[in-house]
Amino acid sequence: MSEILLRRRLARRLAWQRRLNDPVAEPRNRLATLPPLRAWQADRLRASFRDFLERPGTRAAAQFFLDDLYGDRDFSGRDRDAARVLPAMVRLLPAALSEAAVEAVELAVLSHAFDLAMATVLAKRPDPHAPITMADYGQAYRETGCPRLRRHQIGLILSLGRTLEAAVRLPGVGRLLRASRLPARLAGVSELQGFLERGFAAFAGLEGAGRFLDAIAEREYAASRRLFAGDPDPFRLNRKPRPGNGGSRSRPSA
Repeated sequence: MSEILLRRRLARRLAWQRRLNDPVAEPRNRLATLPPLRAWQADRLRASFRDFLERPGTRAAAQFFLDDLYGDRDFSGRDRDAARVLPAMVRLLPAALSEAAVEAVELAVLSHAFDLAMATVLAKRPDPHAPITMADYGQAYRETGCPRLRRHQIGLILSLGRTLEAAVRLPGVGRLLRASRLPARLAGVSELQGFLERGFAAFAGLEGAGRFLDAIAEREYAASRRLFAGDPDPFRLNRKPRPGNGGSRSRPSA
């Protein structure tokens, strides 16, 4: 992707991010159901990918995905950093790392948009403060709809993983990231710097990035289809995993 296209894409994503996270322009940010929804989803992801978290060869990559891409945390600091410095960084960083940062912003914004829509559905329950059950989650997922955008959300995760894998293969990228730590700290953009370093380190130590990403694709696409179909156990958390399947035995808190 050219530098001009990368900048334009980043500007559009950041403008969307600012609108969606503004509690005045977007009052759904104040919904009481939003924090427990995010916590529920974080628990579910840890349960779904427990096998990767327990395996030394995939632990760092799985933790990066759960914490930095799909997790229950505020990404606004990283995205503000991206808005401030990424237009200049595209001249210095390998294209793969710049694209990874832009894809991460897009993923965070799209995930937040879905969370707002689902939190709105959950707030309509007879008792909005009741713990979220699997049935509640499935109902909110279906009412929110947008199956194509759900597939795009998963596709962004996979694309970002492939982008980081490509960056790992480039000579000198690790040294460049280490050398930029002090300038990043002095410039006040340590959130973005930390994200890029963690992503690079996670994929540098990954045993078989292709298999890891394929497993994520298989599980998450299948779970989305089952959610839309009304399956009562869409994440297959109550089933004993098949050998090599890497399923999990635990459930998210409800």
